[in-house]
Amino acid sequence: MVPLKYNVRNMRVRWVTTALTIGCTALIVASTCLVFSMAAGLKRSLRLSGDPLDLLVLRAGSSNETNSGISLDTARSIPTLDGIATDAEGNKLVAFELLNIPTVLRRDGNRANLIVRGVDLPTSPALRPDFQIIEGQMFEPGLGQCVVARNIARGFQGAGLGETLVVGEKESYKVVGIFTAGGSSAESEVWVDRRDLEKNISREGSITSAQLRATSLETLNQLKSTLDDDARFKLKAWPERDFYEAQTRSSLFLLVFGALIAVFLSVGAMFAAANTMFAAVKNRTREIGTMRALGFSRGDVLISFLGESLLLCALGGLLGVLLVMPLSWFGLSFDLVSFDTFAEVTGALRIDGVVIVIALVMTIAMGLFGGLFPALRAVRLDVVRSLREV
Repeated sequence: MVPLKYNVRNMRVRWVTTALTIGCTALIVASTCLVFSMAAGLKRSLRLSGDPLDLLVLRAGSSNETNSGISLDTARSIPTLDGIATDAEGNKLVAFELLNIPTVLRRDGNRANLIVRGVDLPTSPALRPDFQIIEGQMFEPGLGQCVVARNIARGFQGAGLGETLVVGEKESYKVVGIFTAGGSSAESEVWVDRRDLEKNISREGSITSAQLRATSLETLNQLKSTLDDDARFKLKAWPERDFYEAQTRSSLFLLVFGALIAVFLSVGAMFAAANTMFAAVKNRTREIGTMRALGFSRGDVLISFLGESLLLCALGGLLGVLLVMPLSWFGLSFDLVSFDTFAEVTGALRIDGVVIVIALVMTIAMGLFGGLFPALRAVRLDVVRSLREV
């Protein structure tokens, strides 16, 4: 077996080509990890949005809130059902909510769809995971105020604390608070009083959805059956986790896009590695002949050159992951248009085990396929001719 230090020494001697190959591999692995970490962050955001005891109630036949509509007369019958949990004051945990998605001016001058949600206080915040006001205060109903998610405050004009968020020609809200919601999908929204929103968009007497919390999994199933089957309601009750699991088409797009990027860029990296190794074989023809004359087998030479290619790509892959890792540690966020609401949703980059495995597989593939043909060329060299090379 050819000692590993032989390959390390040759990499040091050819430090320019070594550095270029490692850098190329690092950039490819980093860019691919970036896309997959976006998909992982978006899926985590949706997963955090669902409580195992919560039901999201939509109009029968609706698959999401944008095409749902429930009359208030029907909705007012929901809190009368048995099995709904209550808060510390004895109020049933049922919230009626109304969704509006206007086009709003961003701070960079572009326009984007923004989710404005009309909510009920104090129930809606109680039904969201880890909801808390981090600056300012909660809005007061009926005064044309709003609270905005932290990421929205950074990205949209008029969304900062104390500013006025203009969402339409006759619709604007005074920003009195900024909130976070534990990384859930609520962190892509603006919250206003439902009754204010009803008046502003002329939707009095109807809501988009109702959210409720059951006392147990057994009562959750009973409530779901009642809401789905009772002719009085004509509604569709989704367990929240099932609903948000179904809203993952955006992350699926990122996964497919990331896979295509990984394939195309990996091919490029393989050519870079192959070019480096072909140059190494050409410049070390006499060394290869000497190793063969000393008794090293063709298999030893093959493993040595494949190992060198793997080592080059492994260093590049490690560097690529290290480049992206701090972005995940510091919770760098990104904006993406949802295929379900066509509004901007915010997620945080997340480097998880899947992303690391993808980087590892890419690195091994680039090292093996990039080094295979140069290694085969090395073992096919004639010993005598190799020793005569100058």
